[in-house]
Amino acid sequence: MGENIYVFMVVALGILAITDLVVGVSNDAVNFLNSAIGSRAISFKTIMIIASVGIAFGAMSSSGMMEVARKGIFNPGEFVFEEIMFIFMAVMITDILLLDFFNTLGMPTSTTVSIVFELLGASVAISLVKIINLDRGFSDLGAYINTDKATEIIFGILLSVFIAFTIGAIVQFVSRLLISFDFKSKSKWVEAIFGGLAITAIVYFILVKGLKSAAIFNGSMSEFVTTQPELFVLANVIFWILFSWVGARFLKWNIYTLIIAFGTFALAMAFAGNDLVNFIGVPIAALQSFQDWQVSGVDPTQYNMSGLAAAVRTPTLLLLFSGGIMVITLWFSSKAKSVVKTSVDLARQDEGDERFQPNYLSRQIVKFSIGAFENLSKVIPPSIAKKVDKQFVIPYTYVPKSKIQDMPAFDLVRAAVNLMVASVLISIATSMKLPLSTTYVTFMVAMGTSLADRAWGAESAVYRVAGVLNVIGGWFFTALSAFVAAALIAYLLHLGKLVAIIALLVFAAVILLRNYLSHNKKTKVIKAEDSLRRAESSSIQGVIEESADNIGNMIKRSNRIYTNSVNGLARHQIDLLRKNRKGVNKMTNEIDDLKNNIFYFIKNLDESSVGGASNFYISLLGHLQDFSQSLEYISTLGYNHVHNNHKKLKYTQIKELKELDTALERLFDNTREIFQTRTFEKIGSILQQRDEFFELVSEKIEKQVARTRTEESSPKNTTLYFSFLTESKDLIKSTMKLLELYYTEHDSTVEPARIVKQN
Repeated sequence: MGENIYVFMVVALGILAITDLVVGVSNDAVNFLNSAIGSRAISFKTIMIIASVGIAFGAMSSSGMMEVARKGIFNPGEFVFEEIMFIFMAVMITDILLLDFFNTLGMPTSTTVSIVFELLGASVAISLVKIINLDRGFSDLGAYINTDKATEIIFGILLSVFIAFTIGAIVQFVSRLLISFDFKSKSKWVEAIFGGLAITAIVYFILVKGLKSAAIFNGSMSEFVTTQPELFVLANVIFWILFSWVGARFLKWNIYTLIIAFGTFALAMAFAGNDLVNFIGVPIAALQSFQDWQVSGVDPTQYNMSGLAAAVRTPTLLLLFSGGIMVITLWFSSKAKSVVKTSVDLARQDEGDERFQPNYLSRQIVKFSIGAFENLSKVIPPSIAKKVDKQFVIPYTYVPKSKIQDMPAFDLVRAAVNLMVASVLISIATSMKLPLSTTYVTFMVAMGTSLADRAWGAESAVYRVAGVLNVIGGWFFTALSAFVAAALIAYLLHLGKLVAIIALLVFAAVILLRNYLSHNKKTKVIKAEDSLRRAESSSIQGVIEESADNIGNMIKRSNRIYTNSVNGLARHQIDLLRKNRKGVNKMTNEIDDLKNNIFYFIKNLDESSVGGASNFYISLLGHLQDFSQSLEYISTLGYNHVHNNHKKLKYTQIKELKELDTALERLFDNTREIFQTRTFEKIGSILQQRDEFFELVSEKIEKQVARTRTEESSPKNTTLYFSFLTESKDLIKSTMKLLELYYTEHDSTVEPARIVKQN
């Protein structure tokens, strides 16, 4: 049994390594896909091919040295084999759960920081156990842990966030000042100089960061780059400027697109070549530790692991296998797309849906920034300010509403600057041996360039700042939670041995499966057929036709919500009522989204349809909002009543509510059929039944009044019942107003067409 537990752990770590590769790539894909996808410089398929080639090349050219996992955080000579295996197992379980958590949220975080602090947390936990058992003091912890490395990493986090944002903003501001948004009309030599500088930065990045330890560049090239970097950079600048000028002038190449493609390849390659240790370093170190211990024949609780201090090259086949998993994940991971979308949305140039809600800090930062900018504007001469503003004017191009979703989030210049600045900063930090997170640098550069590009305007700044603060907060949460979780898991493994290992692996599998199913469900909900769609038509007839689908879908969902409210009250079923509230909130958010889109809707209308279509659509949205507010109030009434454990409704009350529900179901079904089949002429027959529905509600109210005077003993029930009935009456009114609007508008647009046809 003694050896079997370690064989099981090695196999489990191998499986965890594959899983970690999947969740790691899903997170880090944002580093190299952000600029290419955001600018839509090339097709998505081409972007993925370039990134895949970069990942494969990076994995093949990796040195395979996994020192961070072996000796970077802890001193291996102070631990025995059993303790090392517990540390490695705790690290991998924590890493997978933590990264998958961030992927599910769609938030980019650092795999480097997570693995470092997991190693730190797990090794600290085991070290403290050893110190307590040996009756030593807490001060002896320094003998077990490389505290300098942890301090260096924390310093690197703070430094990279500030420097990347600042440098990105400055370079983008200068680039836009010289090139402007109308970069296509600039002379070819401007494009050539920009291209020469950007490609040089990326080439230097490839050699210094991406291939710094690759065997194919060992020798004269590597020595030249290291010993004479200034000469190397100067030669490259001259060569690539000439190359860019020839390409732009004679071959009609788009140099900005070339920079983006080249930069995407470089960052993907560097990611695979250097960040591989974050995913497979620990399992490989565990495998090699197991092999060393097995050969030794020493008891696992006695075998000293000082051998981990030696550098051991990872087998090439393992690197190739890991690269293959990375490529497959890149193509098929929906979570990778979710993480990339967060970064792109926060950096996009235009206004639109904002994922993050403003908070106190974001409001204060924006308020302070506006004040500072206004004070600065008083100092700058008006003539200079006017010239600067002119460079930041975006040339107007008409884009049909249906094509807005396909528009790039930002232009080619900003995408190229993102890649160029990120490459330079990572290269400099690597050459100076400073710890720097690729994720932090690429994300903060993108945020800095978007700020300098005036993408954070008055309409969006408070949301974008809140988003950036959320992401940065998540980074520090990564370090803290990685340390605490890994320490806790390592201690549990120390106590429970095999039982704890199995329990924790099962727990991790359940959490991963749950997150996977939850993410898939969320994706399907977003793509659901019954979600309300924005109007894209430019004529009154088109708007009426499109809106009919929305009304049909909304009526169908409303019917279900109302019935669930009645059933939830009747059964006193809190789960049904809670789920019902979520359905109402989703509908309310969709209607708010339609209202927020009214600006673009009116912009897209034909001149001949502006008056009629805009008035119709604005009235329609008003009625839809009244409709959803009534449903929201009804669902909240029932939820609060049951949630507060008030008395159940009486049988007679439930029976009357079910009668009302049946009547409204008939109304909703008939209405939905009219809008789905476009038989608008039938609306008149429903409108004629209006008084019947109102009389039915009034009848229920009168019965409750009589009960209150005689047998009713619960004030809460009385309040609930009257509120439910009066809000149901408002719901009927909203339905009738909706039908009246459509009936009137349909007659005014259809009748003239009939007259023309008859004549």
